[in-house]
Amino acid sequence: MKIVVIGGGAAGFFAAIHAASGSKNEVILLEKSSKLLQKVKVSGGGRCNVTHACFDIKQLCQSYPRGDKQLRSAFSRFMTTDTIKWFEDRKVKLKTEADGRMFPVSDNSETIIDCLLKEAKKNKVTIELESEVKNIITSFHGGFEIVLKDGRTIECDKVIVATGGSPKEEGLSWLKALGHEIIEPVPSLFTFNIPNNPLTELMGLSVDPARVKIPEIKLEYSGPVLITHWGLSGPAVLKLSSFGARKLADREYDFTIQVNWLNDKKEEALRQELFNIKAANPAKQVGNLLPFKLPARLTTFLIEKSGMKEDKRWADISKEEINKLAQHVLYDTYHIKDKTTFKEEFVTCGGVSLNDIDFKSMQSKKVKGLHFAGEVLDIDGITGGFNFQAAWTTGFIAGTAAGQ
Repeated sequence: MKIVVIGGGAAGFFAAIHAASGSKNEVILLEKSSKLLQKVKVSGGGRCNVTHACFDIKQLCQSYPRGDKQLRSAFSRFMTTDTIKWFEDRKVKLKTEADGRMFPVSDNSETIIDCLLKEAKKNKVTIELESEVKNIITSFHGGFEIVLKDGRTIECDKVIVATGGSPKEEGLSWLKALGHEIIEPVPSLFTFNIPNNPLTELMGLSVDPARVKIPEIKLEYSGPVLITHWGLSGPAVLKLSSFGARKLADREYDFTIQVNWLNDKKEEALRQELFNIKAANPAKQVGNLLPFKLPARLTTFLIEKSGMKEDKRWADISKEEINKLAQHVLYDTYHIKDKTTFKEEFVTCGGVSLNDIDFKSMQSKKVKGLHFAGEVLDIDGITGGFNFQAAWTTGFIAGTAAGQ
């Protein structure tokens, strides 16, 4: 049996390896560019965030804004534990960091890339670079004809599509032509831009945890927040961008956020603490005595934003100034205008509708013998290794099913 896998990323490689494993199948992997496994290479700052140390399916699915229901059955077939075992069986040991992210012990994505390339070679997968697919034609007698952009055609029995996310719906028109519903793609993981705001002068500072809220869409998350030269980033912001992806796109990335730099601290409690300090330490300077610990430059920024100076004595602080300081620490408000995405790690919300896919085999309900894996589907996870786990899982199921 001849199987063509379209896409040389994590899902495509995993699908190709499992379609060829233990069989006499001829498997050809087509990659449109001149490079393989590019997201694997750059993920986690070049270390490759392989998966996440979450071993409860229900809890794991909560990290997928889209695809959580369908992935429950998929994860029962190939879970995080299976990913860890698969790599470790091939002498690639993984380690878990404090936040649950898992990396190769080598801290080098090339370790993962080498493992996948070695397995593909071992299972005699043919890899063809610079082979962009223009069209898939279904044969009257069964099977497919793959039409490449350079004019070549490849006949095969089955096809696995693992082309990754497309930034525009037109990029998936060839799949729409086969009868699939395409959910309009929009960015899913992005940072928040705060143009011309003095906060960006504090770039490099982080607070863990802080709570970020988008009142307009009634969404909030806490976790590490990073101040960058363009605005705000970090896991809490990225999680918001992921779960709010569709609604924020509808607002054209023009919205307001509130940051509680003390995470879950309540206003009444903080105000009382500030008044107690004023009463007990009238001669002390504000900047030297506060009931919370934040990075020094951020503390100075919030004091000055409240209209005070660090060297002002508590005895000279008014009730109004105390209230202002509490407001800026707990409800620090910023107007977000636009977003920043990282091209190499671009994640989309949208793609082939999950209603068109049988998750027992990742086979299309519209076209027999056509399977899907990875981000080309309307599946995406938050940052932390979840998108790779979805790629390994759907790649395993698609490859195993197609190879039978």
